[in-house]
Amino acid sequence: MAVVEQIFPSLTWRIRHITMYPDQPFDFVKLEHDFEGIHFGIYVNHELTGVVSLFMDDGIGQFRKLAILPEAQSSGLGSQLMLYLIDFCKVQKLTKLWCNARVNSKEFYTKFGFHETNQTYSAAGFDFVKMELEIQDRHFDETRKL
Repeated sequence: MAVVEQIFPSLTWRIRHITMYPDQPFDFVKLEHDFEGIHFGIYVNHELTGVVSLFMDDGIGQFRKLAILPEAQSSGLGSQLMLYLIDFCKVQKLTKLWCNARVNSKEFYTKFGFHETNQTYSAAGFDFVKMELEIQDRHFDETRKL
């Protein structure tokens, strides 16, 4: 059984490093404003298996560093974490949620209603595209299979 909980920022770093940037120094995965964000972890059998970080400003949320340990990917944990994050944003009355998605992962976010923008960039050897989700008055069908 997987459980999502709010976690301390430093608990995100190990999973970010292993999953996203294993060839970079450990400090590479630390964000300048980590201690200003809200961080969530998904636990499987009491072990932290995935993380995501949310930063809110003036009714808009940006999530960063969604990461699921490699051995647990493709098991639905990322989807469970995203649904939890979207629900949290609804409770917080945010109007928009956005991220800078790796181009090779953008299909994952479209399953949740995110739309690709024309804003792109490259960093650390990866291509990114800004993706957005309008939350206000949004009717998300959580019964559909992800």
